[in-house]
Order: sequence, then structure tokens, then C-alpha cells
Amino acid sequence: MAERRQDLLGRLADMSEDAIQRLSEAPGADRALQALKGLGDKVDELQRRTRGFEEIEKRLTALEKKVDSMAKPSRRASSARSRTSKTGATAKKS
Repeated sequence: MAERRQDLLGRLADMSEDAIQRLSEAPGADRALQALKGLGDKVDELQRRTRGFEEIEKRLTALEKKVDSMAKPSRRASSARSRTSKTGATAKKS
């Protein structure tokens, strides 16, 4: 049984080697291999660029919260504004 398994694996290895050799001899195979290598390099570069996005996203969320808190008037400021507008409106009527 072990001999049959080794024989089968040996035959598969030989067939795959033959197939790879035939592919490498095919016209345009060099260009295809170079394109695949270039694709791998581009994927690696893309991964390096996108690693920092999560941290940037967290910082952006924190900044958005700060801007929102600055944009909303505080209760004291809004109540002071409403008092001055009420007294100003009554003063104009008299």
C-alpha cells in the first residue's frame, strides 16, 4: 500500500513538472509570469498602504465628535441668548 501511494505521488509530481515545463515553453508565458509577479508586488504595496486606515478612522471619529460638540451651543450660552433676545424685544416695543 505504501509503495502504491509513493508511486501515485511520484507520478503526480512528474505530471505536474511536465505541465509546468510545457507552460513555461508556451509563447507569452514570460509575460504572464512577469504580470503575476507584478501583481504580487502590487498587492503587497496595497496592504502596506491600507494598514494605517483603521487608526486614521478612529482619529477621524474622535475629531468628528469634537467638532460636533463645538458646533452645538451649550445650555448656558443658549439661555443667555434667549434672555437678551426677550429683553431686547420688549425694549423695542415700548
